[in-house]
Amino acid sequence: MRTYMVVHRAPELSWQVVEENWRKLASIESATWITTYFNVDEGVRYCVWHAPDEVTLEKTFGDLEISFESMTEVEETKPDLWGKKKWEEHLKAEAT
Repeated sequence: MRTYMVVHRAPELSWQVVEENWRKLASIESATWITTYFNVDEGVRYCVWHAPDEVTLEKTFGDLEISFESMTEVEETKPDLWGKKKWEEHLKAEAT
């Protein structure tokens, strides 16, 4: 599975509709909704998804009539990896 960041920007959409869409999205099987960061006042949501490809996500949102501003394949990193000790371990493991 690939990981995607999907940006939904729809300040005109009522929050009730957003929550109804979340109920629908939580039960789909073609992709996996991982997490969402949101700002209610600005009407923006940043959603992380696992899906086989972009087309699958586009179809999922299209079938549910959910608009999105952008969709980008992403990777993840965490602060722990970048501490000196962890970084040295990472370099050592990469060299072998």
